[in-house]
Amino acid sequence: MPPPVPADAVLDTLVTPVLLADRHGRVTRCNQAFARWLGVSQKRLPDQPLVALEAEGDSLRSALQALDDADGPRRLRRVALAFLGGEPRFADVWLTREADGGTLLEAHPVDEFPGEDPTRALPLALSAALKGLAHELRNPLAGLKGAAQLLGRRTVDADARELVNLIASEVQRLTQLVEQLLSPAPPRPHEPLNIHGVLEQVVRLAEQEAGWAVRLARDYDPSLPPLRGDPDRLVQAVWNLVRNAIQAGAANVNLRTRAEYGVRIGEQVHPLALRMEIVDDGRGVPEALAEQIFLPLVSGRADGSGLGLAMAQQVAREHRGSLAYRSRPGHTVFTLLLPLSPDDGDGDPDSATDVAVQRGGEHER
Repeated sequence: MPPPVPADAVLDTLVTPVLLADRHGRVTRCNQAFARWLGVSQKRLPDQPLVALEAEGDSLRSALQALDDADGPRRLRRVALAFLGGEPRFADVWLTREADGGTLLEAHPVDEFPGEDPTRALPLALSAALKGLAHELRNPLAGLKGAAQLLGRRTVDADARELVNLIASEVQRLTQLVEQLLSPAPPRPHEPLNIHGVLEQVVRLAEQEAGWAVRLARDYDPSLPPLRGDPDRLVQAVWNLVRNAIQAGAANVNLRTRAEYGVRIGEQVHPLALRMEIVDDGRGVPEALAEQIFLPLVSGRADGSGLGLAMAQQVAREHRGSLAYRSRPGHTVFTLLLPLSPDDGDGDPDSATDVAVQRGGEHER
């Protein structure tokens, strides 16, 4: 058998800057990528206190003290690291406690001045601006609605009445949009639920809207434990995704569930998570909207409100999860990741899951 490869040689094959410290918090070794990134010789780092490498703040010390109580690796954003007063380098840092009590540090370099995270800052700013706009629109919409009703009573010409009805319909749609912006549904306590019951309700909604025009297929994992969540919010979120697929001209929509282990969602690593995928063969997400598709009022359809995907992403966050997608014409996949706890609820599958399994995991209309 060939001799084992030394640990230092293995580390040096990595392109990610990596550093190891002992149980007392002193550096034992680092790889070449870390030394190059920090601008120092590999030989100068061993025996240095790990916390001394932080050029600004005290986040490393606090994270190391809390690492033993963490469920998994801890992530620190934009940590400034330097060696003995040298030029600081900025990185998102992952800290992992090793079996011998030491610490593994992974540095993922970032720009010094990246600006605010648009996925957080922009939606918050838009939400505040939209609520102000919605409040200003309330009174004019009420006036338009009343005027359309009066005009409808006085109109006898069929063509004119059709136009009046169109005005009234559009005013009603805008009024509902304003109410959604001003009065979002209050959060409810989460409860154990079977995610396949949620999906079966969405299937029924899709059957009513699409009729026989769309083929719906199930691909469920019946072994999934219960999920703690708000069933109404989850139904609305998944229905928004399925309805988007239908409105994008999909002929086939597949609802798929799987268990996934060791999933990182944001800054947390979860032992077990639900992976739900909505797969369709529609037109896909327009390339011009790819970066803004989850923002409020962004829509690829002239008659779209632009709130469906923004709401679905909000529901994912309410459940400590994430929503992402990949898309090309003819193949779009929206993926919802939600943390699962095997200990929640009784774990008994409901009849919806039983029916899906009996039919071989597929439902055709």
